Amino acid sequence: MKHILTLAACLLLLSAWSCSTSHKVEVAPVEVKPIHITIDVNVKVDKALDDFFSDIDDVPVTPEATNAQ
Repeated sequence: MKHILTLAACLLLLSAWSCSTSHKVEVAPVEVKPIHITIDVNVKVDKALDDFFSDIDDVPVTPEATNAQ
């Protein structure tokens, strides 16, 4: 009877050991590159200035009279 209990205990331990699982996760290094963004706002500013000074540009240029004494 003692041998049967020992055998049953060994089988129980072996079955518990065989049911175990293990996982190995490898994390590769992530490479982050900088992003360069160039925004050209000169066109918008130039157009806004043209609209602002358009009334001055439309005035005809007249020669000024010189004050001769």
